[in-house]
Amino acid sequence: MREIVIEAALGPLAALHWEVPGGAPRVLALHGWLDNAASFVPLAAHLPEVELVALDLPGHGHSAHLPEGAEYTPMVALAAVLDAADALGWERFALLGHSMGAGLASLLAAACPERVTRLVAIEALGALSEPPERTVPRMREALAAQRALAGKQLRVFPDVEAAVRARQLTSRVPGSGLSAQELRPLVERGLRAVPGGYVWSSDPRLTLPSFSRLTEPQVEALVAGIACPTRVVYADPAQPYLPDPLRRRRAALLPAGELVVLPGGHHLHIQQPAAVAAAIGGFLRGQD
Repeated sequence: MREIVIEAALGPLAALHWEVPGGAPRVLALHGWLDNAASFVPLAAHLPEVELVALDLPGHGHSAHLPEGAEYTPMVALAAVLDAADALGWERFALLGHSMGAGLASLLAAACPERVTRLVAIEALGALSEPPERTVPRMREALAAQRALAGKQLRVFPDVEAAVRARQLTSRVPGSGLSAQELRPLVERGLRAVPGGYVWSSDPRLTLPSFSRLTEPQVEALVAGIACPTRVVYADPAQPYLPDPLRRRRAALLPAGELVVLPGGHHLHIQQPAAVAAAIGGFLRGQD
């Protein structure tokens, strides 16, 4: 594994690169919301036969933040992913995504079928959806939150251990249950040093609610448009935001899709990397 920096239109993107000689399958890995490339370190150890590049998505980890006044949207993230693939010289590649990263990977697979060979989506497929009647309340909430964020001071942690404890106490997904040891690589990559300690390196604007969401029929059309072979991996029990009947209904829409359910929490690729690798390794290599 080595750290690399990739030039993109919005600024430098940091990434972790596991190189494999001899024409191994190329895989771009996209992490979850407010995580970073270190999310894939445990899993990469069990995928020795693929060339893996795990990005810090814009505003996360060591990657550049957007300019003042700009908004983090899926389109911004997807453009950055394509910039990264172009910089690597990867015309065709597989996508491996977790949570938000799986949602982004779904969008890219549907939008750029000529570039995406295979898709592994862990703990998400498509995008979060809302009924049309939520349109105006969401717009109001998003604008109010944007105004409230201005001038807000970042919390300073005296040491890394304090940041790890804070992340454990403020887990954004019920049932994640990551231990301090499991969280530490994510937290270390997600901090920057300041006088008196550390602050989160992620852009605070990432915590703002999105201005709009797709409706469920739009998400279903998106999933049905993913032409490449796809393997979806979900944890059991299901997360409240994507109950089991809904996630199974979406997976059934994939033209060339398979669903795998493994016992575990939302970050099962960190907690049970060997089991997840067993479920996806052969698929990424095109062997099953």
